[in-house]
Amino acid sequence: MRSTDTTAEHTSKIVGTVWGLLVLNTLGSAGAVTIVPLPRSLIQMVTMGSLVAAFSLALVANPRVRLRASAYVFLLTLLLVPSLISSVDQGAGLGALFRCFRLALFVGTLWLLSRWWDGGPTFVRHHIRMYFAVLASVAAGLVVSPGAAMPDLYGGRLVGALWPLTPPQIGQYAAVIIGLTVLLLLGHRTDRRSAAVVVVPSLGLLALTHTRTATLGLIIALVLAITSLVLTSAAARRVFSWAVLCAAVAAVGFSSALQAWFLRGQSQENFASLTGRAKVWHALLAAPRTTTEHLFGTGLGDKSFGGLPIDNSWLAVYNEQGVTGIALVATIIIVLGGVALLRPPSLSRACAIFLISYCAIASYTEAGLGDASPYLLHLAVAASLLAAPAEPAPPSRPDAPRRPVPRWARTSEVT
Repeated sequence: MRSTDTTAEHTSKIVGTVWGLLVLNTLGSAGAVTIVPLPRSLIQMVTMGSLVAAFSLALVANPRVRLRASAYVFLLTLLLVPSLISSVDQGAGLGALFRCFRLALFVGTLWLLSRWWDGGPTFVRHHIRMYFAVLASVAAGLVVSPGAAMPDLYGGRLVGALWPLTPPQIGQYAAVIIGLTVLLLLGHRTDRRSAAVVVVPSLGLLALTHTRTATLGLIIALVLAITSLVLTSAAARRVFSWAVLCAAVAAVGFSSALQAWFLRGQSQENFASLTGRAKVWHALLAAPRTTTEHLFGTGLGDKSFGGLPIDNSWLAVYNEQGVTGIALVATIIIVLGGVALLRPPSLSRACAIFLISYCAIASYTEAGLGDASPYLLHLAVAASLLAAPAEPAPPSRPDAPRRPVPRWARTSEVT
């Protein structure tokens, strides 16, 4: 029994390490100027190497390649089809084919990890730990060099000074672990002190990023998740009541301060055009396309159009994987959301609703649903929470009668 427990604990550590490597792979290589300049080629080598290591370790943990049925990972596998068709047929180059290989390795690692998706909060804890470690590096950069961490280039918003992270990235990571930690606290899966250690500094970093998408996504997704617990949790009802009261007070007493925070010094016109995003979106939709490009896109790229970031998951998918990709991504959101709504109220269901809602909200101003990204990891955690618990193996019966050994099999008998 002790040997079995030790093996299970060792495997759990490997699975946690694999998840951490996937998080590292999706951090990206473009962002702010760091204190110690890091060549982009070095960062790409580290991130891609982490994905190869994650896949290899997942094979070590799951050598017999035992997989669990998962509609989410199956749909991601199907998403590889338009990605490959567009990347090969449109002659997008080696960069697009490399991104297809990266997505295939990413999806393959998720398939190997699906064996441990059992509806429990294991991967929620992995998710919080890994992104909290990323935020700790951001906080360390802020302490070491406040000027580099809040440069004028980004309007004084918080960036990664040790690893090149942009304000939207930091805001996303902070919002996700805040929401998940609050839900674990409501579900009595963590204590108040541990929750405060995660939530308080993360809230501070989120405020310093001035990221509107992450803030709104956190508020709306957390409200939806807590609402799903209201009928079965007294703690959720208390938090919901206090949240409504605080929101009303803030709307009345701090409306001007909140408006100034959301505008970030921008004009009303610039705010209405979503900081110039709308111009890129209109140009992308107006660009002429062949039938193949319309169906399968132009190949996996860097989520930009005309040298400018697209900053919209649906338009980025349309540009790179066509309407076929949009249909598959929409199916992913609909299937996960539908399964979550059909499940009885529980902590796992609430966490899944939070993650799905957050990704759906953020998809309007952030790209990432069509390629290996933190958003696909968020949805993978949601899929693990919605998976049915694994059936336990039937217990052995020590008192069962033993079958007689035939004479020819008795090797100790002298003939």
